[in-house]
Amino acid sequence: MGIPVTGRFHAACFSAAVCVLLFVAAGATNAQYPDRPIRFLVPYAPGGSSDAIGRIIGQKLGDALGQSLVIDNRAGAAGMIGRDLAAKAAPDGYTLLIGDAVHTINVHVLRNVPYHPVNDFTFITLIGLSPMVLAVHPSGPHSLKDFIALAKSQPGRLNYGMGGAGSITHLTGELFKLSAQVNLVAIPYKSIGLAVNDLLGAQVQAAFPSLPPTVAHARAGRLRVLAVAAEKRASVLPEVPTFEESGVSGVVVSNWFGLMGPARLPATIVSRLHAEVVKAVQAPDIREKFSAMALETVASTPAEFKAMVEAELVRWGRVVKQAGIKPE
Repeated sequence: MGIPVTGRFHAACFSAAVCVLLFVAAGATNAQYPDRPIRFLVPYAPGGSSDAIGRIIGQKLGDALGQSLVIDNRAGAAGMIGRDLAAKAAPDGYTLLIGDAVHTINVHVLRNVPYHPVNDFTFITLIGLSPMVLAVHPSGPHSLKDFIALAKSQPGRLNYGMGGAGSITHLTGELFKLSAQVNLVAIPYKSIGLAVNDLLGAQVQAAFPSLPPTVAHARAGRLRVLAVAAEKRASVLPEVPTFEESGVSGVVVSNWFGLMGPARLPATIVSRLHAEVVKAVQAPDIREKFSAMALETVASTPAEFKAMVEAELVRWGRVVKQAGIKPE
């Protein structure tokens, strides 16, 4: 006699069968990925570093995947519009984001950020780093030691230009103030480019931009770079010491750029994208383009990228609190 089949057993068998079918279907979908164009969200207007990196990597990645990658510039709200779109996108690999260092800062300096900078994203790979620097007018101090001595002799008299409250150029300046124990006055601009322009005209005494907008000016003698906020000297300005070499510890800050997606992105898709981006950044033509942008190429694992973002989130929260910066 056969064993009776209850309704509950029927339901269990049916549920299991559905689960198997869904699993197989998902695997087939992932195996076919990508079968249509991929959207690359850039949370800034065209023309900036994130946009340039997105287009360079997008072209290479599109060729490797056999699909076009469409750049979608979604500027506004300090990059939150584009990031929110990425966080809320379907986790199918067809919406990706070029993330940068502001990703770990916004939550500390702005109110009502509509996403969690770690939990709502999948971290695929870190693409590149652009170290921040301390730049002064050529008529200013010749070394970081001299700059600190001048600042300490005139507390609250020296100022630095920065690209908006809560920007990485602002927080780098605040981190330096805390580390060097000096009192500088932050002067906000709509962009760090405008701050650098005023530094060229000696309207401000210093600025903390990243390498790209400073290298040409430094080589032409229009600016003097006193220190680079990296663990080692920058290849594009090898004569400039790091902050650590100049006696100030803890000032290691880069504007980073990485490939991200919404949370719960399937591991097979993450692995595919990671492998192709690593190949792309290691290609000689990409290295040459990034070098021209003063960008240090990186090809981290997803776990390394996520760990870096988590550490940055904690660090900037501490700096914002110590500097007394209030969320806007």
